[in-house]
Amino acid sequence: MDKIKITFPDGSIGEFPKGITCYDVAKSISNNFADKMLVAELDGVYVDLSTKIEKDAKIVFYDFNSDIGKETYWHTSSHVMAQAIEELYPGVKFGVGPAIENGFYYDVDSDVKFTKDDLIKIEERMYEIAKRDLKPIREEMPREKAIEYFKTVRPDPYKVEILETIANNEDTVSVYHQGNFTDLCRGPHLPSTSKIKAIKLLTVSGSYWRGDEKNKMLQRIYGITFPTKKELDKYLNDLEEAKRRDHRKLGKELDLFMFHEVSPGAPFWLPNGMIIHRELEKFSRQLHDKYGYQEVSTPILVRESLFNTSGHTTHYIDNMFKVTSESENVYIKPMNCPEAIIIYSSKLRSYKDLPIRLYELGINHRNEISGALGGMFRVRQFTMDDAHIFCTNEQIQQEITNVLKLMVETYSAFGFTPNYYFSTRPDEAMGDIEIWNQAETALRNALEANNLTYTVNEKDGAFYGPKIDIHIKDALNRTWQLATIQLDFQLPERFDLTYESSDGKKYRPVMIHRAIYGSFERFIGILTEHYAGNFPLWLAPVQVAVLTITDNQVKYAELVYQELISNEIRSIIDIRNEKIGYKIREAENKKIPFMLILGDKEMNNNKISVRQHTKGDTGEMELKEFIRNLKLLISKKSFNY
Repeated sequence: MDKIKITFPDGSIGEFPKGITCYDVAKSISNNFADKMLVAELDGVYVDLSTKIEKDAKIVFYDFNSDIGKETYWHTSSHVMAQAIEELYPGVKFGVGPAIENGFYYDVDSDVKFTKDDLIKIEERMYEIAKRDLKPIREEMPREKAIEYFKTVRPDPYKVEILETIANNEDTVSVYHQGNFTDLCRGPHLPSTSKIKAIKLLTVSGSYWRGDEKNKMLQRIYGITFPTKKELDKYLNDLEEAKRRDHRKLGKELDLFMFHEVSPGAPFWLPNGMIIHRELEKFSRQLHDKYGYQEVSTPILVRESLFNTSGHTTHYIDNMFKVTSESENVYIKPMNCPEAIIIYSSKLRSYKDLPIRLYELGINHRNEISGALGGMFRVRQFTMDDAHIFCTNEQIQQEITNVLKLMVETYSAFGFTPNYYFSTRPDEAMGDIEIWNQAETALRNALEANNLTYTVNEKDGAFYGPKIDIHIKDALNRTWQLATIQLDFQLPERFDLTYESSDGKKYRPVMIHRAIYGSFERFIGILTEHYAGNFPLWLAPVQVAVLTITDNQVKYAELVYQELISNEIRSIIDIRNEKIGYKIREAENKKIPFMLILGDKEMNNNKISVRQHTKGDTGEMELKEFIRNLKLLISKKSFNY
């Protein structure tokens, strides 16, 4: 019998019979190991565990704790859901049913308008199918044969349309059979439906076929599955907590911001929200002053010629708002980079001037489609803490190191720990590949010089240069991309930027694009959900509420309130003729960090009783001591108090 050699992740090599399945290779490690594995990777290609290995190969196995494991689990779950729907509602047709970040969905064409009761029925049938222990079987067939199959054997116009629009070089396609259900699919899939143990169908919504409003509206059913009920219960609890923390809900309750149909995708900042916005601006400016940046402000409305030179009208035109003025095309700027270049090029630069760090809190506009808009997380108008650094090749590493230090100092004020991702040249890149290679090497060197662990995101760079993206995790363990550092050799070339060196010759500067918060809108949305509206003391729109027990304490309360205001502590006073319990509940609902309760005892002793949000009474003290402690907490920008 022919033998093949299989290399494992630890470098060890095993000899096996030719044609052995990936699953049997996993069993050679242990039965328990094989039982946990969901998908394999052969020489860089993800495959079913039932795949036969015909030649020497490198193999990696993945369980549910991996990204590809989850994707495979949820992809198979979408097929199980489609099979359940087909069994319960004969004649339905199916669009696409991918795995997504959390779970899966399937777009369904049915005369039945699915309700919550239908979702329960489908869910029950999914459990039944899971218990049948069906083995998804892959079959490859010529594309034309697959088209005929979905026209005659299992008629489905959506599958036919997908097959007819696949690029001609895909002559062979794959389908998966799962019991009596067959679907067009690249795979891979779970070895058995019995792996699916805990199921919940979440919602049903409308979705145009292929996202085009000219096409038929299908019903999109979302679901989630897990290997254990415990994991499902945790996810559902987290989902409820996420709803409670929803920034759109809290933004309304706390009077932070609002949206209106007169300006889709552009928030109206309310007074409380503007306080948070201003405090973030103040903190940003302090740090940028410390790190040697110069603040600038550039025009919002810009002539088309600038974006022609920058390449935005070629690579970014669909995201830009165009305005016609006196028969001339002008654009509302989607980003600040070309305008920063105008400032740099406004006069001759010497090597002694570099690095030049231009910082801008610039308002940008991007033409996001209305269906993609979502609260503060996807808007058309936003403010960025943008900066552009012009430096020499020799200064790149130090400048990126300084940006990383600024970023860490910023995030520490919010309790965030950064994770780093290095994004390389995309397919639609602008410029010479040698310059790209130089830029990627410079970024890698900076990351490694700072001993930072990072993940490579292949082909995810900007069209003008590679980048470092920084992600954080919030209180619900959700990942968000915030900061970005982009190294750009392209725009200095396109705009013919130069500086005069010590040898009297002119050289090209390097341009570093970077943002720390990203957009203020998105960042404040993230903070609102991360803190569940309980903002750190230094950010809280109202830091102290002064509450009277009876009318006797009104004058004393006004003196206390004025003393707080004179010490720049954001405060409100509540002297209404209401019960103190009612006033406290209202202040708690507004998530005010501290309440000062004033009764006759406090007034007569010239003291205050302090109550802390969610923690209750903390005792009696003198007002001056309270103010001193509070100002110390505010100055430290502690995210706990």
